[in-house]
Amino acid sequence: MLKKIPVSQVRLGMHLHALEGSWMSHPFWKTRFVLRETDDLNKLRSSGVVEVWIDTALGLDVAAPDTGGETPPAPPAASQRVPATAKRDSTPGAAGEAAARKPKEPQRSLADEVQQAAAICRRGHEAVVSMFAEARLGKALDAERCMPLVEEISSSVQRNPGAIVSLARLKTKDDYTYMHSVAVCALMVALGRQQGFDDEQCRQAGFAGLLHDMGKALMPDDILNKPGALTDLEFDVMRSHPERGHRLLAEAGGVSEAVLDVCLHHHERMDGTGYPHRLSADRITQIARMGAICDVYDAVTSNRPYKGGWDPAESIARMASWKGHFDPELFQAFVRSLGIYPVGSLVRLQSKQLAIVVDQNPQTLTAPKVKIFYSLKSQLPVPPRLIDLARPGQTDRIVGREPAEPWQALNLDELWAGDAAPRHR
Repeated sequence: MLKKIPVSQVRLGMHLHALEGSWMSHPFWKTRFVLRETDDLNKLRSSGVVEVWIDTALGLDVAAPDTGGETPPAPPAASQRVPATAKRDSTPGAAGEAAARKPKEPQRSLADEVQQAAAICRRGHEAVVSMFAEARLGKALDAERCMPLVEEISSSVQRNPGAIVSLARLKTKDDYTYMHSVAVCALMVALGRQQGFDDEQCRQAGFAGLLHDMGKALMPDDILNKPGALTDLEFDVMRSHPERGHRLLAEAGGVSEAVLDVCLHHHERMDGTGYPHRLSADRITQIARMGAICDVYDAVTSNRPYKGGWDPAESIARMASWKGHFDPELFQAFVRSLGIYPVGSLVRLQSKQLAIVVDQNPQTLTAPKVKIFYSLKSQLPVPPRLIDLARPGQTDRIVGREPAEPWQALNLDELWAGDAAPRHR
């Protein structure tokens, strides 16, 4: 059972399900875990978070008052609002809360996972190219054959979400259309895991991400790959891709309603100004709202035929300022799944040095692992040096984002992705 309680009632042994309030105040990378350490309890109480949701089926309940037999506090009224992370009845897939999970794979460092993620990205690129080619030739689409790929992506996200999520962002302009589908698949899995989806639900979310843009296979190449701005007529053609993709997948069969929903509605907006149906917020499902966030994030962070990609941290900040576009609670969960400074973000440190984010820390969103490469004092490069901003005794900290444009001549992604980073973007 889910209960919303004040932080003052939290005790060790409780299963934290969700934290209320601004994501900037959240002290933990994950919000769903059993609270076992006194340090974590103290961190929660000093964080500014006022209330949390606990799951009494997975951990301790609120302690009964020592009053000689009085009953414990009643659970929240049915009318009390449950956060988006607790709403499971609208999530994809047939498996429910009690569905058996496969054994968890051990966590890996980003460096250890990157090479395997690179191989998965290559296979993903080939799979999407093949599906698009079949669709263009009018052949029957066999989307289910991609499920092993989705499983591989899901497993990589479980081992280290930053690896494949960040690597799939590093696409060239020529392969954007194909790698965008792989990237959105990984982002959907990461967001699903942040939301507490079970394994089958995460696979369905990833499957939806992989297939969400199938309608672009039916777009004219001169419009799809145009290096300049589209005319009004060309834009009208492009806006038809959700409906054409939905029709393509529906006719092929073998995909769930959730996958079809994301394909059709990933361009809808919470304020009702999206397309193709200008749906109001109450008519946009949770899975389609997730698709909208993941689709836009990968689009704005990627190099495309007509523009360069934004820095990951800059993209998070800009998207947060767009009122009416995204579900606010899901966007907060999305930020928690990536970090406020996602892998690959260019940042300025208090020590007047530039660094690139190379990995996240499970303890805090604002203190990732970074690699220093440039001194603003001397205006000269320095030998790359890795520091963990969350390490006890570390006094340096991030003071702001650094615009990426002046540093385009350097392949900074090599600092975290190594040989897996594209050489020409």
